[in-house]
Amino acid sequence: MLRVVPVVALLALWVWAFIDCLTTPEDEVRHLPKVGWVIVVLFFPLVGSIAWLVAGRDRTGARRGPFRPSGPAAPRPGYRADGRPLAPDDDPEFLASLKRGDDAHEDMLKQWEADLRRREDDLRRGDDLPGDGDRPRG
Repeated sequence: MLRVVPVVALLALWVWAFIDCLTTPEDEVRHLPKVGWVIVVLFFPLVGSIAWLVAGRDRTGARRGPFRPSGPAAPRPGYRADGRPLAPDDDPEFLASLKRGDDAHEDMLKQWEADLRRREDDLRRGDDLPGDGDRPRG
């Protein structure tokens, strides 16, 4: 049992580091290109995983680079300023799309009701009875 624990721990570390390396955005990778880190982690499980943890990813949270704004980032559509997603009932764009959809459905229902009333009136008057075109009325 004690011989299995280090092997399982190494395997877990390797899988975690490999998946973390694959899912990390390119601008958060340090010292090597992302493809280089994937190859290092893949072919050298223990050393590559530890190297990825220590030196591969920028874990400070601060994005570096000459073209990054220094102030707070503008919120993305559908997200709050703190990065949390907006609930649908807080998202003005979502609510406006519901209103547009409701208006379109209301217009369609009004057209259907008007068409139904016209057909009912035609049937009451006896104008459009199917198959009565050849039979005389009276």
